[in-house]
Amino acid sequence: MTTYSGPARLTLADGTRVSGMASLSTNQRAGVDGWGGTFRPDDVTDDLRNAGEGLLLELPYDEVSAVAVTGVRSLLATQILLSLAGRGPAPF
Repeated sequence: MTTYSGPARLTLADGTRVSGMASLSTNQRAGVDGWGGTFRPDDVTDDLRNAGEGLLLELPYDEVSAVAVTGVRSLLATQILLSLAGRGPAPF
């Protein structure tokens, strides 16, 4: 298993870029490789709360991969945690 935890930027389908912290890992189940994790944005917007498909996740060393939001959880009054599922090769 490979992991990454640190700063990241999520690009929404409309091109809006959102900075935050990501915690990601690879997983291998029944011969299928995949990756996913969570993203905690620095700022929360309605567009971010409603995000689903067509997103890109960028890590600090310019590695970019497509992701989809599979869940949104509230953490305190002003913070959310997005669950992500990676599409394609892991960027870490």
